[in-house]
Amino acid sequence: MSVEHGPTAGEYIVHHLTHLQNKPMAGVIDFSVYNLDSIFWSVLLGVVASFFLWRAARGATAHAPGRFQAAVEILVEMVDSQAKGIIHNAESRKLVAPLALTVFVWIFLMNAMDLFPVDLFPKIWEIIYGANGGDAHHAYMRVVPSADLSTTLGLSTSVLLVCVFYNMKIKGVGGWIHELFCAPFGAHPLLWPVNFIMQMIEFAAKTVSHGMRLFGNMYAGELVFMLIALMGGAAATSLPGILLPIGHIIAGSIWAIFHIMIITLQAFIFMMLTLVYVGQAHDAH
Repeated sequence: MSVEHGPTAGEYIVHHLTHLQNKPMAGVIDFSVYNLDSIFWSVLLGVVASFFLWRAARGATAHAPGRFQAAVEILVEMVDSQAKGIIHNAESRKLVAPLALTVFVWIFLMNAMDLFPVDLFPKIWEIIYGANGGDAHHAYMRVVPSADLSTTLGLSTSVLLVCVFYNMKIKGVGGWIHELFCAPFGAHPLLWPVNFIMQMIEFAAKTVSHGMRLFGNMYAGELVFMLIALMGGAAATSLPGILLPIGHIIAGSIWAIFHIMIITLQAFIFMMLTLVYVGQAHDAH
């Protein structure tokens, strides 16, 4: 395609921010629509995370560990120490600590998809889609599942369900219902509606903020990479000099290095909040 018929900056960004879906959305909220790309990449990366953790456990030895085993052991010890400091119930930690480890590795891998070149996987999908008779201009593919709000809210909702489970397990169904209506303001019957509403607001706020924090950071990071890619595209098509290409390389390298810290930090924060929320489910008011 000639340069003059190429997409504008706005069209380029919109194309890259459009999901591969099972059908067009009928409105702002349509729960019958699935982002197939997010499902594919999140499941694939979940399998990859599980495989590497399984391989590390299977190859564990009492002798001097290799680099891979040593890295996994350091990660396991880090998660286990955080779990011990937050969740004091040893029986609960048997499930929660591995869950937190899985959450950290899984989200880290989903975030790390942002480090691949912006156009790499969408271009591959465009070729495959076009070869199978589809319109290559409508071949949408987003490869960072954690930059999809439905993914992050799905993860945070799963954490909410784990918290509900431990609330009922630790306190009993009756004890938890009593807490819902009697905390935080007291057990007077006139305060029951207020207490219940406050508890529901707390659960909703935790869940939404938990998912939105991860989504917001990863969505912004993805958008910055697109803007840097546009800088390189402008250099290739219009600038006769070398200043913009050099700026493109420098900006991309700096942001990629900085983004490594972001993707790790966001995975750690999501894991820590998971531990904190499950730990709060063990506390009685």
